Amino acid sequence: MPRPSPNPQKPVSLSAVAVLDAVANRIRHGFDIMDATGLPSGTVYPILGRLERDGYVRSRWEAQTTAFREKRPPRRYYEVTAAGAKALVHSIEHYRTLGGRPALAAAHAPVPE
Repeated sequence: MPRPSPNPQKPVSLSAVAVLDAVANRIRHGFDIMDATGLPSGTVYPILGRLERDGYVRSRWEAQTTAFREKRPPRRYYEVTAAGAKALVHSIEHYRTLGGRPALAAAHAPVPE
């Protein structure tokens, strides 16, 4: 059973945003998520575990017969929950606005010589 997020207003990490966004865009299993995000398995699978634990995604294993027929291991498919969709929107907005602060204008950035 997923545990509720301790602080629903706290954004998920940038890498978790990438994974959650991929799942929200119907990229459903690990290898495809790694391809879509460019993140390694050692990053993607722990993120998926945390997202599932926090109730932002849910997963199911495909039928053994399907995997056997296609001569590969069974895949675990992920889908975003309603809480995950809200967390994704909130996190994207948080990072887009730097946590609610106005974004720094490019004109204020130092120009390399």
